[in-house]
Amino acid sequence: MPIILGIESSCDDTAAAVLVDGHIRSNIVASQDVHREYGGVVPELAARAHLQNIIPVVDQALSKANIDKKEVNAVAYTLGPGLIGSLLVGNSFAKSLAMSLNVPLIEVNHMQAHLLVHFEKSIPNPSFPFIGLTVSGGHTQLVLVKSPNRMEVIGQTLDDAVGEAFDKAGKMIGLPYPAGPHIDKYAQDGEPNISFSMPKVPGLDFSFSGFKTSVLYYLRKQQKLDKDYIRNHRNDLCSSVQYILVNILIEKLKKAVIETGIKEIVIGGGVSANSGLRLALSKQTDWNVFIPPLSFTTDNAAMIAVAGYFKYQNKSFGDLNRQAQSRMVL
Repeated sequence: MPIILGIESSCDDTAAAVLVDGHIRSNIVASQDVHREYGGVVPELAARAHLQNIIPVVDQALSKANIDKKEVNAVAYTLGPGLIGSLLVGNSFAKSLAMSLNVPLIEVNHMQAHLLVHFEKSIPNPSFPFIGLTVSGGHTQLVLVKSPNRMEVIGQTLDDAVGEAFDKAGKMIGLPYPAGPHIDKYAQDGEPNISFSMPKVPGLDFSFSGFKTSVLYYLRKQQKLDKDYIRNHRNDLCSSVQYILVNILIEKLKKAVIETGIKEIVIGGGVSANSGLRLALSKQTDWNVFIPPLSFTTDNAAMIAVAGYFKYQNKSFGDLNRQAQSRMVL
């Protein structure tokens, strides 16, 4: 009955989770509100906040799971990708803790973990192979997952991530950061009656820069005619933004299913919390779709612990000399 302590610090959320024999016992996340006033994550501020949060967060995770640190069999942590300053905090803490407890250290790829969290034992588990769609503020990828340690990126964004497209479009509409949840909220009371640009990118790759430009030019034009246009049409604007971005994702998924013949679909990442995307996926009755619980969507340590569990079973342990990596291939 292995007990894995997971630690996540890739961006602005400090997180720790305890996995006992494949089941998450605790999943603690400390978010940082300081970035809201800047309209985005400030790396230096994020790293400093991790230093303040990591000890109490780990302590709370162990306490909630009713586990003493001496019972931990391995420490799994996010090696990358992410903000280097934030990663270094988790990297250093995980190494020090593993050494002090004399237990194995496990390195986890953040993007792999978003997909492997679906193998937590209390939720429905997909079968291999499957197509994974990772959607967040920093990544948009289509991944062919053959096994826990065999993943191939078959499509990815050529410029911006879909989460960034949500946030930048929301900023133009006057919504606070992060704008994605606010767009989702206001879209419920609007109609997708505005035709923003839907980029046509060959293959399975994505592009969102043209969409953002389309929103910018449209709003400029409308505000010249009516200075209160955004305020008077906020709900429809949000509904239209969400409709287009979700359609881009769904159309690429459809193409991936046709090309691979695989109908087992798994999504992960912060944007997987979007209600429009969840609804669109639920309508694909020919697919076997796995949508994560909301607590597993944004950056969390449960996914790090689950991914670490696979590596623990294979005795795939980390190196104390390995440095955090801001960029990592899948």
